[in-house]
Amino acid sequence: MSMNIALSGLGAAQKDLNTTSNNIANANTYGFKESRTEFSDVYSNSIFSNSKTTTGGGVQTATVAQQFHEGSSIYTNNPLDLRVQGTGFFAVAPSKTEPANNSLTRNGAFHLNNNNEIVNSDNNYLLGYEINQETNTVASYEPKPMTIDDTFGQPSMSNNINISMNLPSGEEKPTVSPFDFNDPDSFNKSTSSTIYDSLGNPLKMSAYYVKRNDNVWDVFYTVSDSGGEKALDIDGGQDNGNGHLGHRLRFDETGMLTSGATHTTASFTAAGLQLGGADGSQTLTFNYDQPTQYAAPFEIRKLEDTDGATTGYLSNVDIDSDGNILASYSNGKDKVIGRVAMARVANEQGLAQLGGTLWNVTQDSGAAVWGDASQGSFGSIKNGTLEQSNIDMTQELVDLITAQRNFQASSRALDVNNQLQQNILQIR
Repeated sequence: MSMNIALSGLGAAQKDLNTTSNNIANANTYGFKESRTEFSDVYSNSIFSNSKTTTGGGVQTATVAQQFHEGSSIYTNNPLDLRVQGTGFFAVAPSKTEPANNSLTRNGAFHLNNNNEIVNSDNNYLLGYEINQETNTVASYEPKPMTIDDTFGQPSMSNNINISMNLPSGEEKPTVSPFDFNDPDSFNKSTSSTIYDSLGNPLKMSAYYVKRNDNVWDVFYTVSDSGGEKALDIDGGQDNGNGHLGHRLRFDETGMLTSGATHTTASFTAAGLQLGGADGSQTLTFNYDQPTQYAAPFEIRKLEDTDGATTGYLSNVDIDSDGNILASYSNGKDKVIGRVAMARVANEQGLAQLGGTLWNVTQDSGAAVWGDASQGSFGSIKNGTLEQSNIDMTQELVDLITAQRNFQASSRALDVNNQLQQNILQIR
């Protein structure tokens, strides 16, 4: 009997050594959760023995329980490196056609594959939710693999230009008249920006500001194509004296605009632009948003093309704390691709460990509950950050020494028992 007890102690000590060694080996594994060996005693009794004098029958391993407290953060330069701050898991699937066959993980080291799909190092697909682009809400809580388009948007022509600026009240009238955009002495200030035709071709648009009298400024516009800079006339606008039609801004004694807030140009065809098949009827509407004439330097507060865009190519991917996957494109447009799916279970220690920092739900863990990051009991998502293992190396080394001493003690008990058995057999 005593030999069986000693052997069970050796087995338990070996199990504890294996568990501790596994924890130490995975100290640098992202999202790894430490394990703890839990033991229970073995006790047997019968009607032929006295329960008051019966010793235990040894020890057995009750379970190897994982501890799901959070690990520390490590910061990276990869926007697709994610960590969950709080409760919840990422969901990944080995097949993009079977997202229902998924596993849970806290390892958020993701990247884009050659198809612009978000995957981990084992090429499991990160699951997320489709988003209603108008309301920015989840359209369906059925998780699916997340794919980021490498291009976005059809070309669209520029139509509305929003402008806000300050024209310096102390400016003198130009020394040369009439206005000529080729002569810098015929205007006070100028700005330029990029607009787009119906095919998405970029064109340079310039605005010239000419002071006429106190509190009165004229504005003229040009557009440049491959043939050079050409005058763009305002329908029914102010003639500068040589046929270039602009419009007039009038300010009151407080520096606020009194007239001239909105003006529309004539068609691009009338300007003689070489459009290469683009829509020649394109017009531009200039909307002045609270321009001022103060005793301050010339300043452009806003010069914004609200309509025009060319086809954009993927330039950056970002993920916010709510799990929204944001793609930025070279045409200045942004798109919410989807939202990272979050899952949690009622009993984390009931999850079945698969290896690769993956877990499957079981009856003991309860079914997965799906939701959004930063909502309810779900934690937030932080990008450019990974969760390190929750291993405390100091404690693990102490546990390793303790397991070693337990193994030695059980070995010594087995050795003593063997000697006693030999002595008994030698009695004559």
